Amino acid sequence: MSLWNVLEGYAAAGNAHDIDAMMSFFTDDCEFYSSIGPDVDGTRYIGTEEVREGLLHFLAICPNGRWNNIRCLVTGNRGLMEWTFIGKTHSGQTIEVNGCDLITFRDGKIAIKNSYRKNRVQV
Repeated sequence: MSLWNVLEGYAAAGNAHDIDAMMSFFTDDCEFYSSIGPDVDGTRYIGTEEVREGLLHFLAICPNGRWNNIRCLVTGNRGLMEWTFIGKTHSGQTIEVNGCDLITFRDGKIAIKNSYRKNRVQV
């Protein structure tokens, strides 16, 4: 499977909220750096159990959430996914935000997923 297909498959699994399919695209020692959290690089999830937990946490925020307008780029062992996330929280709040994932591949799978998104808070 090409790295391009890895990104497309991962995006489709995310939009289906299929955590098992999502995890099938990660290495066993994967890392996920969420776009939100207390640390300078967001919340860190290391290893398949923590990455699964982090992804499930995010999917639960907007049970109907979808990544739209997905654009991918792959060069060497690096990938980029740009997207617009749209969904409603359990309380009915709509979230619509642009963002991207910086991906590092190893052995044909996602080793590191580093997420970034726009912050719509006014300062």
